[in-house]
Formats: sequence, C-alpha cells, structure tokens
Amino acid sequence: MPYFPLPISYSLFFMIAGLILAAGESSRMGRDKALLIYCGQTFLETIIAMLREAGIDRIAVVLGHHAEEIRQAANLAEVEVVINPEYRRGQTSSLQAGLRALDQPNLEGLVLCLVDHPTATSTTVRKLVESFRLSRAPVVIPTHQVQRGHPVLISRTLFDELLNLGPEQGANLVVHNYRDRTSFVEVDDGGILLDVDDDVAYRRLSQYPS
Repeated sequence: MPYFPLPISYSLFFMIAGLILAAGESSRMGRDKALLIYCGQTFLETIIAMLREAGIDRIAVVLGHHAEEIRQAANLAEVEVVINPEYRRGQTSSLQAGLRALDQPNLEGLVLCLVDHPTATSTTVRKLVESFRLSRAPVVIPTHQVQRGHPVLISRTLFDELLNLGPEQGANLVVHNYRDRTSFVEVDDGGILLDVDDDVAYRRLSQYPS
C-alpha cells in the first residue's frame, strides 16, 4: 500500500505528543547521554528535531539526574521540561511523570523516545502515527529486518495501566499484554535498532550514516 504522509495535528480531536525519557544516571556511559553529540547536536536536541520534523507539536522531556546541567547545555526552549525527583526508582517513574504532565482530553497517544536511541528518522515516526490513525492499535512498534526498535507509539487507552505500574515493573509488562493487538510497522530505518548505552556503542555511532 502506498504511503502518503499526513500531518500529525489533524485536529483538536486527534493529537499525538512526543515524550523523551532522559532522566537516568547514564552509569554505563559515565557521562550524560542526553548531552552526547550526534550530527552536531546533543542526543536530546537531535530527537527533539526529529519529532518536530515529523510534525509532533507537543513534546515533553523528562529529566532527573543532572537536570539543571542538561537544561543549561541543551536547547529546550520549545519543549515541556518535566523534572522527575524520583528518577533513581527507574525508568517507569520517569514514564509516569511524563504521562501525568502530557495527559489532556484530546491526547490520543504519544511517541515514546529513549534518549539513548538518537538515530530514528522522522519518516519512521510519521509511519507509526499513520498506522495508529488507521488501526487504532494500543501499541505501534517499528521493525527493521524483523527486529523491533524504538520509538514506540502508545495509545492513551494504556495510560492508566502504565500509571499503575510499581517502580520495579517495566512498561513492557503492559505492552506485552497487548501483543495480539499491536501494530508492527516495517520501516527502512536501521536507526530504530541503535542503542547507545556505552562508549563502545558511541564510537560505533560515528560510523552510522546520518
């Protein structure tokens, strides 16, 4: 089926937001992954620009560890900054902080981005949104050569379940419950598989085509 890109902000009754989780301590990297440089920008700025290019108008960034340093070093002027004081409890606490900050009646879903996955393209995000618009699937996941990647689109129908997770429970616990209703979207974007979690992966990133 041919792909026809559509704007994200279709109307006040259909709005997709972007949520970037960047609150962790980056312990394996040894420095803040949000401020690592890719294509002349920080990881955080790169993901924000990608979401903007995809047509996502409302974007929230969840910070925790070194929050003030990251705010000073990265351009976050046009995004909502959410501070998670409980970031040491794990990624689920940051996801929940972001959900609470973004939720509003006309929000139908969000594109969930992890700050250590800076290479996905705006075309991929547009395809996720288009799939969601057509299927209304609770979860939309990109795949490349049969491997699942990030970012992931999550419908607001799952928000309550995600907000009720305990700190030791990951979002995958909810996502897996909807596997039979998940929309898997094959994309020509190897960037969805790149997880920059340590210095070795960061050095490899310099060889990845921008």
